[in-house]
Amino acid sequence: MKIAIFTDIYAPWGDGGIASSVKAQKDDLERLGHEVTVFCPGFDAHEKSVVTVPSHRWLRVNGAVIAKRPGVVEDFVLKQKENFAEYDLVHVHYEASCSIAGVRLARRFGLPLVQTMHGREDMAIQINVSHPWKYIVASILSGWHSRYIRHMIKVKKDKFQAPTRTRAKMWELMVNQAEVADVVLTPTNHFARKLEHYGVTRPIVAVSNGVPAELVNGKFLKRKMEDGAVLKMIWNSRVSKEKRIMPFLKAIAMLKRPYILYVYGDGNEFKRAKKFVEKNKLKVKFFGRKRRDKIVEKMQEAHFGIMASYNFDTQGMTLLEAEATGLPVFFCDPEMMEVVPAGSFVIAGGAEAEAMAIALEQISAQQVEEMSKIMLANREEVLQETQIAKLLAVYQTLVRR
Repeated sequence: MKIAIFTDIYAPWGDGGIASSVKAQKDDLERLGHEVTVFCPGFDAHEKSVVTVPSHRWLRVNGAVIAKRPGVVEDFVLKQKENFAEYDLVHVHYEASCSIAGVRLARRFGLPLVQTMHGREDMAIQINVSHPWKYIVASILSGWHSRYIRHMIKVKKDKFQAPTRTRAKMWELMVNQAEVADVVLTPTNHFARKLEHYGVTRPIVAVSNGVPAELVNGKFLKRKMEDGAVLKMIWNSRVSKEKRIMPFLKAIAMLKRPYILYVYGDGNEFKRAKKFVEKNKLKVKFFGRKRRDKIVEKMQEAHFGIMASYNFDTQGMTLLEAEATGLPVFFCDPEMMEVVPAGSFVIAGGAEAEAMAIALEQISAQQVEEMSKIMLANREEVLQETQIAKLLAVYQTLVRR
């Protein structure tokens, strides 16, 4: 098949799970003989099959490069790919300029359209934008989005996932992006149910993100820990408000047991987190942004992978990479129990620092070994090559129409 992928987040001009999952997907599709072109914001692409679209040189959101308006992107793509109609399908991975251009081009040429809904944009605005700007920003983004993709579905406040006007506006943006696709993909079933609740009628298929086999092709041993030994934890997420680094640091400040936390990543709470650690003399080491293979090496030394977000993540590459390496995980959000095997995790009794501290204090050496064994037994399930078969099944259904 000849596949056009449009995404607003792609390495190295974007960071996090979405960027890495799109790249892993592209690489595996190519390995299976499919012709893939990724269209994304950025500059001077070094990958042969990646086309960087016109982008703002200095404008960034959470460090990611931003594409220029959809019309500019569309014109550019058609100049670069005059035979755009020869693609078998278009797969879109986000809801901003480049992705909107992909939707419009697919519709313009009558190509099958797959839309992956990755994240909780409602919570991103709610958490990261200060009052009273939250609603203003959400209204601007939703209004701008509706200029290019008509908002046929209206979302009002409710007690489910849109308790504020800000979040309702962002859910409206998300569901209308999804509703224009032929098939909608989500990483998990719990996120699919939320999209359906707010009005998406298109077929929704849960296809997990995957971990590239080459990233975790080493021999991973079952984690062991002696009673009373140092509990080694690794944070492999953005160091940001939505990932809740500060509540977690407050939790470990309450611990009486010996511990050490290795923090990989960067974000809008990095400086604050470092100051808090220094002030409270916590046993935390910050490494900043590092190559994923280097992080995986450190994961082999750890007893637990940490995810402290709550009602934000739809899946989390942190959890998938932990499973692929046999590392038990700790989290707060009950919905993450869908992501990893039963018996492989510790879940806090609540989102508060106190609840996390209680759960961490109670972890035993025996639990570490038993949970690691379960993770290792299920690691094949999260490899990209396992998930790519599900993706291709969706593609083939659309292409045969």
